[in-house]
Amino acid sequence: MSGLKTLFKQTFIYGLATVLPRMLSFLLVRLHTDDSVLKSVADYGDVSLIFSYFVLFNVILAYGMETAFFRFFNKEDDKAKVVGTSTISLIVTSLLFFALALLFQDKIANAIDIKAEYINLVIWILLLDALVIIPFAWLRANAKPLKYAIIKILNVVINLGLNLFLLLWLKGLASEVSIFESIYKPNFEINYIFIANLVASAVTLLLMLSFYFKVKYTFNKRLWRQMMRYAFPVLIAGVAFSINETFDRILLDKLLPENIAKTDIGMYSACYKLALFMTLFATAYRLGIEPFFFSHAKTENPQKNYARILEYFVIFGSLILLTVVVFADILKVVFIGDEAYWKAMWVVPIILLANFCLGIYHNLSVWYKITDKTKFGAYISVFGAILTLALNFWLIPIISYKGSAIATLSAYASMMLLSYYFGRKYYPIPYNLKKIALYLMGSIAFSMLSFYRFRGDYTIGISMLIVFLGIIYFSERHQIKQLLKR
Repeated sequence: MSGLKTLFKQTFIYGLATVLPRMLSFLLVRLHTDDSVLKSVADYGDVSLIFSYFVLFNVILAYGMETAFFRFFNKEDDKAKVVGTSTISLIVTSLLFFALALLFQDKIANAIDIKAEYINLVIWILLLDALVIIPFAWLRANAKPLKYAIIKILNVVINLGLNLFLLLWLKGLASEVSIFESIYKPNFEINYIFIANLVASAVTLLLMLSFYFKVKYTFNKRLWRQMMRYAFPVLIAGVAFSINETFDRILLDKLLPENIAKTDIGMYSACYKLALFMTLFATAYRLGIEPFFFSHAKTENPQKNYARILEYFVIFGSLILLTVVVFADILKVVFIGDEAYWKAMWVVPIILLANFCLGIYHNLSVWYKITDKTKFGAYISVFGAILTLALNFWLIPIISYKGSAIATLSAYASMMLLSYYFGRKYYPIPYNLKKIALYLMGSIAFSMLSFYRFRGDYTIGISMLIVFLGIIYFSERHQIKQLLKR
């Protein structure tokens, strides 16, 4: 029980580090979708498209080294050797990417049809973000969630503050104060968004710079080869995940007629953000459980704890799914600034459920991480990516972004089921399938009825929510009473 208490304490702090920054960044959605900031839905589509490439290259630059760091930091006796080897590896590859990307930035811009001035800013941001991967992993591995949280939150506060200043206030100040006149440029809004991101990333690296003065810069080739063998399947899985997560925007841009592509991307991306509540919960949970999985792998009967962790995840996730769906039309008014984006609200329950399945998949993935069978993670993720691509190619020309949402759900649900199937074979964990199915199917049924049949009828929606809470209480009343006593 003490191990679970530690997990929940760390998950709470990591949750703050994830939820609060993401909630602050949620305000950016409100800002960027305001028609007084970005002049059209298509402009927001441009920004969303660039961030889609961002996600892909962040994964490539990390190349699974973060997960390998956790595995070998807990496995090796000489932890300084692990830190030094992984740090040197990331520095060298990041600087190499930076040099090549700057050299070929014009060709990259032409290949992906994005302005070179945006590409230049993105290259700098990617470098700065890559250089803090191991420092942040080191904080997590050494159970320093508070420092991790403070720096992560500060990053987003700076980003948000600069977005507000550059997009809302700078124009007015430029007409009154000469010093601001030299900074302000008309029709420069998209650049300002990435400049704010760049400054926030630079400050984050400065705050983590002390890590680089503590590291013993010893590079062990044998250890590095072992880490890379472990990391490579994680990289493949990460690339596949980025395809599942963001490649639909790229395909929407390529497969839809030019006159509607960016507008559909903008609407889809804005409504997709309402699934952030599930993503926040799943990400915070994953940040807490990943070190927990490795550190408790050698304890007596860890499978029992792993099974209980998934039950808790499904309970909370089911509740989040139903709550967000019931109040989706209220949330859209709060977080999406322009009615022009609301046309894509159809995708919200689908994307929420997709991210719920992804969160369950991350919980199930413990079996291949602690048994060093990360190749299965790659196989499953590649299958998901292939399914995503196939369904997007098929459905986008027919139903546009609705096809992308269906493809995302299909991919994550398939990955969840495949991970359970292989996990049962290679590392059996006694999951309570009846209880998990009760919560999962119950929340899905209520959510679909509430949104697609009784949307806007809050009497019925809230009644469903109360009934579902009653089901949870009736099923978990003994555990709830024990937790309240503790």
